[in-house]
Amino acid sequence: MLEGNKSVSFSLINARELLRKHKIRPDRRLGQSFLVDHKALAKVVAAADLSGEETILEVGAGLGALTCHLAEAARRVIAVEVDQRLLTLLRDVVSKYENVQLVYGDILELDLATLIDEGEYAVIANIPYSITSALIRYLLEAEKSAERIVLTVQREVAERIIAHPGSLSLLAVSVQIYGKPQIAAIIPAEAFYPKPKVDSAVLRIDVHPEAIVAQELLPTLFRLARAGFGQKRKQLRNALAGGLHESPLVVMGWLEKAAIPPRARAQELGLEAWAQLAQVVVDEVDITKPDENEI
Repeated sequence: MLEGNKSVSFSLINARELLRKHKIRPDRRLGQSFLVDHKALAKVVAAADLSGEETILEVGAGLGALTCHLAEAARRVIAVEVDQRLLTLLRDVVSKYENVQLVYGDILELDLATLIDEGEYAVIANIPYSITSALIRYLLEAEKSAERIVLTVQREVAERIIAHPGSLSLLAVSVQIYGKPQIAAIIPAEAFYPKPKVDSAVLRIDVHPEAIVAQELLPTLFRLARAGFGQKRKQLRNALAGGLHESPLVVMGWLEKAAIPPRARAQELGLEAWAQLAQVVVDEVDITKPDENEI
């Protein structure tokens, strides 16, 4: 399967054979759906615009198909895998690549500053749909954040992340504060084994050097956004009053000072408006601490 440093070409057939050889069945609980199509793997790597000198953090090495492509395109690859059953398989697949370091563990429980012990890095990964939001937030909020993040995610989720005011979501606000997202490619379900029910997208996030909203405003901004998007069909004045257990008159005052129409809805606000609203609230009251009655 591996010949020196030549490109690796996986297919659905040898993916099945590889799993059968190691007596492994994909774990639905872990959301395992391995990207195995050569052309799709090439699209993921191409989306990262690698120079060859990067350190790459791969989350969920799986069968090692993407790991091998990354090993050929980057200086160093740190491949994290949470499924201990796959470690022997992975060692066999990447054995010819001296620049690959396999790490066993849950990425959400690992310290990135310790894992990436030197220089800048990029994250490139095919991840389970179920951890998309949690992983992106973890990566973007990390003290040692990546320069760019390239992930294969559910197509619908990628489209939500790149949305503009008018159709924003809490996830879109959370990502766009920290970086500029774009869809680099669409990956059909047939490129995976086992085949998922929906297509995926290659999502690239170019991470800002620092969040575009002042750090001290972020806790308040996210609490406001969670309340607003929690009842996004309601006008913002009602959604915030209900979500924050605050007087409607007080909320109306906040919106007026932030120059936000009281009939606006959460998805209609851009990042600048959310920041303005957070600044008004910070100047008047501390809402960063959860209310005792908030679920």
